[in-house]
Amino acid sequence: MKAAILAVGSEMLTPFRVDTNSLFITERLNAIGYDVRLKAIVGDDVGELARLLDEARAWAGLIVITGGLGPTEDDITRDAVARVLGVPLDVDEQIVDHIRERFARRGMTMPEINRRQAMVPRGATVLPNPNGTAPGLWLENGSAAMVLLPGPPREMKPMLESVIGERLAAKAGGAGLFRRVLKITGRAESDVDAHAQPIYGKWTAQAVPISTTILAVLGQIELHLTARAMNRADADAALEVAVRELQDVLGPAVYSTDGRSLEVVVGDLLREQKLTIAVAESCTGGLLTSRLTDVPGSSEYVERGVVCYSNRAKSELADVPEALIAEHGAVSEPVARAMAEGIRSRAGTNIGVGVTGIAGPGGGTPEKPVGTVAVAVAADEEVRVRTFQFIGGREMVKFQAAQSALNMTRVMVAKLQSGREWAERRS
Repeated sequence: MKAAILAVGSEMLTPFRVDTNSLFITERLNAIGYDVRLKAIVGDDVGELARLLDEARAWAGLIVITGGLGPTEDDITRDAVARVLGVPLDVDEQIVDHIRERFARRGMTMPEINRRQAMVPRGATVLPNPNGTAPGLWLENGSAAMVLLPGPPREMKPMLESVIGERLAAKAGGAGLFRRVLKITGRAESDVDAHAQPIYGKWTAQAVPISTTILAVLGQIELHLTARAMNRADADAALEVAVRELQDVLGPAVYSTDGRSLEVVVGDLLREQKLTIAVAESCTGGLLTSRLTDVPGSSEYVERGVVCYSNRAKSELADVPEALIAEHGAVSEPVARAMAEGIRSRAGTNIGVGVTGIAGPGGGTPEKPVGTVAVAVAADEEVRVRTFQFIGGREMVKFQAAQSALNMTRVMVAKLQSGREWAERRS
C-alpha cells in the first residue's frame, strides 16, 4: 500500500530546523508493508497544504501529517484537511475539558486560544495525546486514510505506535518491507552497477521480491535492497542470499553489509586482531584520526594521531628526512610512505598511516593539481602506497582522502588476518 508523509511548519523550510519525524515514520510504516512514495515539507499555508493533500489522496492509501495542530493562527493542518474533505470544523468540548485540566494541574488557566486545538473536522476520530495538549486525528475518505499527529517527537512517536497497532497493521495485510544496505568504496557507480545489475535484475520476480536502488554518496556507493515478505525471517533469508550474490561479483570493495560505517569496520578488524594504529596526516588536518576515534572503544587500538601540516612537522613528528621532501616534494608517495613508517616506528604500533596532499583551493601545479593525495599504510614487512586524484572543494578532498586511507587500512588488516588464518591452518 502506498503512503505519503507531509510535515507541516514553515520553520522546517529554514536552515535552522530539520524534519526528523519522517525517518521514524517511514521505518515504522515499512515494517508493516506500507511503501512511502512521497515526503514533503509544507509551510504554514492552508492553500498549499490543501493542494498537496488533494493530490496525495488521489493515489495514496495512507497520508500521515505531522505538525500544525497547535493553538495559534499558523497551525493550519485541521483547516486544510477540512477544506479538502469539504466538511466543517466542530469544537469537541471533551478536548477542551482535557486541555483545561492539563493547565489546571500546573496551576494555570487555559488561554481561550487553546480552544483551537479542540476543532475537529466532522467525521474524524480523536486520537488521545498523553504527552501534550494537541490530540491527533484519524479520518477515512474513500480509499485514503489520513492520520494527523502533533509535531514534537515525544508526542508523535507513541501516538503513531498506537495507530499502527490499532488501525494500520491490519489494513496492511501482514506483509512488511525489510532492508539491507551494502556499502562499497574504491569503485565508480557505473562500474558497480554494470556488475550488479545482472544479479539484482532477476530478484523482482522471485518468491520474496527484492527491489534494488543504487546510490552514490561522497566516498562510496550504496546498494539498498528492499524485500517484501510476510515476516522478517523470510525477508532475512532472501536478503542474505542476495547479499552473498553481490559480494561474489563485487569482491572486497564491499566493506559493509550490516550498516556499519567504514571507521567502525576498520576498528572492529583492528580490535579482533589486537592490532594498534598510529596516523600521521597532513592535508586531512586530523580528520582521519577524528573518524577513527569517533568509534566508542577506539582507545583499544588507536595509539596516536599527529597532524604534520608543515614540512618541518613531517620531519620532527614522523621522522621524514628533509632530503626526501626536497627531492620528491611533500605531496608524493615516498613522503607518504616515510610518514607511515615513521609514525609506526615512533608509536610502536602494528599499523602506520601517512596522508599528504593538496586540498585546495590553492597550492596545485600542473604536475600536482588540487586534489592530489598520496596515502600510505605500513605494517610488518609490507607497505602499500597510492596516489589519488580527487575532485571537489576542500572539504570533499579531505573527506575522500580520509575515506581512502581508511579503506586501504581495511584491506591491509584483512590481508594480515587472512595470512594469520592460513599460518594457523598450516601449523
